[in-house]
Amino acid sequence: MPEQVRDAIKRVRRLEIATKQMVEGLMAGYYHSVFKGRGIEFSDIREYVAGDDIRAIDWNVTARMNAPFVKEFIEERDLTVHIVLDISASSEFGFERRKRDVGIEIAASLIFSALTNNDRVGMFLCTSEVEEFIPPRKGRSHLFKLLREMIYFTPENKTTDLNNCIRYVSNVTKRKSTIFIISDFITEDFEKSLRILKNRHEVILVNVSDVRESDIPDIGYVLLEDGETGEQFLLDTSDKGFRERYASIVRQRNEALSERMRRRKVDMINIRTDQPFEIPLRRFFMMRRRMSHTPARRAVSTRFSVKKSGG
Repeated sequence: MPEQVRDAIKRVRRLEIATKQMVEGLMAGYYHSVFKGRGIEFSDIREYVAGDDIRAIDWNVTARMNAPFVKEFIEERDLTVHIVLDISASSEFGFERRKRDVGIEIAASLIFSALTNNDRVGMFLCTSEVEEFIPPRKGRSHLFKLLREMIYFTPENKTTDLNNCIRYVSNVTKRKSTIFIISDFITEDFEKSLRILKNRHEVILVNVSDVRESDIPDIGYVLLEDGETGEQFLLDTSDKGFRERYASIVRQRNEALSERMRRRKVDMINIRTDQPFEIPLRRFFMMRRRMSHTPARRAVSTRFSVKKSGG
């Protein structure tokens, strides 16, 4: 086996082990309770036992058998998840870790959570256009294909155009899906296409940022280059006023993006490369689970005696 192939297998395996442990320890239960698929479907009839919900009694069978019988239902997950991963040149930036590496680990953890729950998973790798699309499937071989492509795919373009990518996702994804868009969202306006996508699908944004994008240290003159355009800038980082103005601009941009997403009712998870990403992910799933267990939702969910499937 060529050395390059062995190295590829090792990298994919390391990613699998790291993210699988995190998913099993923290996320799998939250994911399952939040993303429940399209509803419940009839499974079987069995005799009534003490504690069963009397509203699940099948009165026709009960009358024929002269004994109470209840309907059983299983959860109909039938869920499709798509990962939209921004791999443009800006994702290569990072003080301690590249944004792309963190984005890959986030994507991997979501993929493991979905496949653990027997959901189909597809993936879009994006720059200024969708450069790679892997249709949704299930299974371990599909998992390794997704991981391998995320790690080793080399994009042809450097720039970012989420508007263009989201339009492509809308055109390709016909079946109602849960779509995670993982990016730093340093791009032109994409809200029109996002609104169209959200009309048909559940959309969750994962905003990956690096500490050096908002906090520039005092290290004197620095020559910076825009990774997407190649434009260079000479900055005097010893200028305290400049550092404060820059931090203020970045903060206002992030706050404005968050506010626009709130108005659009689009969930957004903010993750920094220098912090454990599972904490904000878990916080998001906990919040979503609380919202899904309001009294009104509970009243609906207890109408039947539900037997969950193993997925």
